[in-house]
Amino acid sequence: MSPDPNPEIAVQPPAPQGPPAQQEEVDSIYVAPNWKLVWWRFRKHKLAVASTFVVILIAIVAIIPGFFSTQDPHQDDATELFIPPQRLHFFDEGSLQLFVYAVEGVRNPETLRMEWQTSTEEKIYLQLFARGYVYEFLGLKFDLHFIGLEDPESEDSFHLLGTDRLGRDQWSRLMFAGRTSLSIGLLSVIISTFLGIILGGLSGYYGGKLDMVIQRLIELLQSLPAVPIWLALTAAMPRTWSVEQTYLAITVILALIGWTTLAREIRGRFLSLREEDYVVAAKLSGAKEARVVFRHMMPTMYSHIIAAVTLAIPVMIISETFLSFLGLGLRPPAISYGVLLQEAQNLQSIALAPWLLIPGLAVVITVLTMNIMGDGLRDAADPYSH
Repeated sequence: MSPDPNPEIAVQPPAPQGPPAQQEEVDSIYVAPNWKLVWWRFRKHKLAVASTFVVILIAIVAIIPGFFSTQDPHQDDATELFIPPQRLHFFDEGSLQLFVYAVEGVRNPETLRMEWQTSTEEKIYLQLFARGYVYEFLGLKFDLHFIGLEDPESEDSFHLLGTDRLGRDQWSRLMFAGRTSLSIGLLSVIISTFLGIILGGLSGYYGGKLDMVIQRLIELLQSLPAVPIWLALTAAMPRTWSVEQTYLAITVILALIGWTTLAREIRGRFLSLREEDYVVAAKLSGAKEARVVFRHMMPTMYSHIIAAVTLAIPVMIISETFLSFLGLGLRPPAISYGVLLQEAQNLQSIALAPWLLIPGLAVVITVLTMNIMGDGLRDAADPYSH
């Protein structure tokens, strides 16, 4: 056999492109759907991931507040006014045992005010997954609680976060307050997101006079000062309305004012997308407008909408807390963060019972973790930030 006449141009074997596992990972990036790319970028944001776990924990408590509470949140007791928080102990004489020290009330002869003192000689033993008062969940009745008295027949009581001016357990009320405030924030954002997508999409897709009318409406709403409008609308609600009616009214008011920003963003994206080649091709192929919008245009904005919703929920929670704190939102017997903070309006009450400010700390933790999570989602959903 004759030798190769052109050895200089002999075909060389392809150069190795790295380990097979690494090559598979690179190939998976090109075929991965958008939501998976967002997740891969999001999990690199360690603080946002940690905040997500906290938000999930808060959501679980808000879904089943009765399980995490220790007493009926509406039960008052005139003999247990302003009891300070009882610290939870985990070890008793070297063994693992949950307990709190009992408190004893002594009437001050000068001020006639009850003063509570911790009694280190009397212990109230607790246990996890204990039986207690009956609560409802999904229409069913349960009496199992995350923590409670070791002896359910005992007449002892304990208050991990103290009691208020009516002797109501602050820990239990805080559990139920989270459900109310978070649900208002979530429902308000759902309504405002629906309005923002529909009106912003119509404005950006069709343009013309419809765009002009919607944009002038958005400019009008954004030019109005939010706080006075909230105060005026909530003050106009009849004081005779039930808790459910007030809850619905507050939700609608917050939603009607909060949809404008998302609508502007959706309009801008629609204006740029409606001239894209794949959108024009879908129209020329005979696809209906609904299919063009929801099948071809909207999927490119899902990640941005999710991030916007996550960032909007804390704003709604703060707004509800602000209105209820001023007495213009939810009112007792409703329980929310703002209603609980009403107890801390009086400086004398704060001086006597500083633990009444604990719901404010719960608001800070909830809003802060949601904002960090939303910020991480926004960065992960933005393809131009990496």
